Amino acid sequence: MTRCFGDRTTFGVEVGEIQPPSLRVVDLWVAGKRLTIDDSSAFVPSLSHAMRSTAAQVRKRDVKPCPFPGRDPEETFRLLHADETEFREQFWFMQWGEIVDNVSTYAYLDRDLVILFAFWRAGHPFPDDLGKVFVTRIPPDDFAATVEEAADLLDAEFVTVKPAPTTCEI
Repeated sequence: MTRCFGDRTTFGVEVGEIQPPSLRVVDLWVAGKRLTIDDSSAFVPSLSHAMRSTAAQVRKRDVKPCPFPGRDPEETFRLLHADETEFREQFWFMQWGEIVDNVSTYAYLDRDLVILFAFWRAGHPFPDDLGKVFVTRIPPDDFAATVEEAADLLDAEFVTVKPAPTTCEI
């Protein structure tokens, strides 16, 4: 059974079926778009750790303010994405492994947490989404609570399958 945290229209996490030995179906939604279109099988230990790290960063407000004040979020995304220096790395967001390797995601604080993303794979199943920048705003504590609740579930229901002992272990 899938458990849902947050809201698909702003930010949501859906935790689905367990795929032993250590994978779980996890779908991420931002601004009404599912980010995990290409791959939603997450390695639970890595994802849970990354989620908790991001939640703590946001809860502490350890997210940079808008790098280009006065610019709209779409233009901010394009300026960050075009930057080829380490500057843009300060704004990388939700670097949560292969489940989100089909999107470029940045974030900054502007009272709310502003999350900006764009799909980049040519084979994206929704061609009209390519080249578009999607934006959502969410209170930082709401984002952190959603992520922490999903990570709590992932950790609580984490299943490991211990391999059968070999003759050397008997």
